[in-house]
Amino acid sequence: MNIGAAAERTSLPAKTIRYYEEIGLVRPERLDNGYRDYSDDDLHRLRFLQRARSLGFGIGECRLLLSLYEDKHRASASVKAIALEKIEEIDRKIGELKSLRDTLANLSKNCHGDDRPDCPIINDLAGEPDATGKRGETA
Repeated sequence: MNIGAAAERTSLPAKTIRYYEEIGLVRPERLDNGYRDYSDDDLHRLRFLQRARSLGFGIGECRLLLSLYEDKHRASASVKAIALEKIEEIDRKIGELKSLRDTLANLSKNCHGDDRPDCPIINDLAGEPDATGKRGETA
C-alpha cells in the first residue's frame, strides 16, 4: 500500500512515516515506479513506534525497543530495564513540574493582582528583590 493508505491505517502523518523511513526505523519496499509499498509488517512497526512514542520513548529508545521486539531470543529483563529507566525519567520530570508549579503558586499567592504596578511574579522573572529583599529564584 502507498504512504497515504499507511498513514490512514496507522493514524500517523505521512511526514512522520517518511521521517521514520529516513532514519531507518521502517524500510518499505519500493515499486518499479519508485513509490513506497508498505506491507502489513511495516504497518505493525509503525503502530509499535506510535505507541512507544506516546509512552514518551525517544527515537533512540524506540530503535532499541524495535530491535528487542524483533529479537525472538531477547531477555525480557532488557525490556523491563528500559521501561524502568523511562519511569525514573518521568518521575524526575514530575518532580521538576511540581517544583515549578509550587513556585508559580507561591508567586501568584503573593501577587495582589490589582491596579498597582508592584508584582512579585515580574520581580521574580527579572531576578529583582521582592518586598522582603529576597531575590527572585524559581525552582
